[in-house]
Amino acid sequence: MPDKTPKAPLARKRNSLAKGHLPRFAVPAIAAGSLVLGAAASTLTGFSVASLAIYTAVIFVVAAAVTTTAVEGPRRGKNALATYLVYGAFLLALIPLASVLFTVLQKGLPGINMHFLFHSMNGITGAVDNASVENGTPVLGGAYHAVIGTLLITLWATVISVPVGMLTAIYLVEYGKNGPLARAITFFVDVMTGIPSIVAGLFATALFAVLLGPTARMGIVAAVALSVLMIPTVVRSTEEMLKIVPNELREAAYALGVRKWRTVVKVVIPTAISGIASGVTLAIARVIGETAPILVTAGLANNINVNVFGNWMATLPTFIYYQILAPTSPTNVDPSIQRAWAAALLLIAMVMVLNLGARLVAGLFAPKKGR
Repeated sequence: MPDKTPKAPLARKRNSLAKGHLPRFAVPAIAAGSLVLGAAASTLTGFSVASLAIYTAVIFVVAAAVTTTAVEGPRRGKNALATYLVYGAFLLALIPLASVLFTVLQKGLPGINMHFLFHSMNGITGAVDNASVENGTPVLGGAYHAVIGTLLITLWATVISVPVGMLTAIYLVEYGKNGPLARAITFFVDVMTGIPSIVAGLFATALFAVLLGPTARMGIVAAVALSVLMIPTVVRSTEEMLKIVPNELREAAYALGVRKWRTVVKVVIPTAISGIASGVTLAIARVIGETAPILVTAGLANNINVNVFGNWMATLPTFIYYQILAPTSPTNVDPSIQRAWAAALLLIAMVMVLNLGARLVAGLFAPKKGR
């Protein structure tokens, strides 16, 4: 017959193991209590979402650490304090990002429509904006020309920067070997990293003024200015990715009689392509929102221009800048403000698409994993 004797010793053993540990509901309960106390403290000092978040976070960290120390001991209490501080710092860093995204979505979505996406500002005057405000009709005028200019200028800047940056990084890692030239290149790359964007724009303007005359304002000049800002980022990111490629892979290729340049092309770069793609994406995101270099190199245009080698071009940053600084209708600025917020939302969306594209490229070209 089966033994039906109560297993009291086992139950006592489980209780002894559970003793000295917080129950699972303790942390959620502390968080709920912290939210209530944080709401009360925020109300006393003038309620706002920011003060509510700060008070709740501080109360939760202190209460959770003290409770853990009292129940589980000082060692686990210190660990809990450090853990919740890290979590709190992470959430604190997310607050500005969430606030920016919410604000841009809230103010930019009403301005996103087919007319805004596929029409330029050509022919849009203050009278048109005044009529749209007085009659309650949709706002006319769009950022199609600025989108085209942003894509073309950024594309040409990438075409200039990526080969130069990658070849420079390959030389530093594979051939320079910390020689005098490699140290000089590293020094100048570090200097270029800190160059203000307006200086890059002035450099490109001066260069093309010497070559083509003082009135040279076109998209390619802006692309050269942006490439000055992109090259250091591409060099640094590519260099770090090449350094983490195991030397065993190079040595295995050399042992098979493969030439060095072919080893770099077929072994080293494919191994590091994921990080290189991410670095290039960061470089593009670094310059796609620049305003000052574009103002002094490409100017501003209200019409569509797809030729980067002639005439002025507009980009989304300059479009936003002028819509805020010089509204189309000084008496009715709401249409210009709406177009500016919509362009800002469009610019953020473009950066997000670039990041997703970089991840896709990295996944496609990354080395295939074996079983």
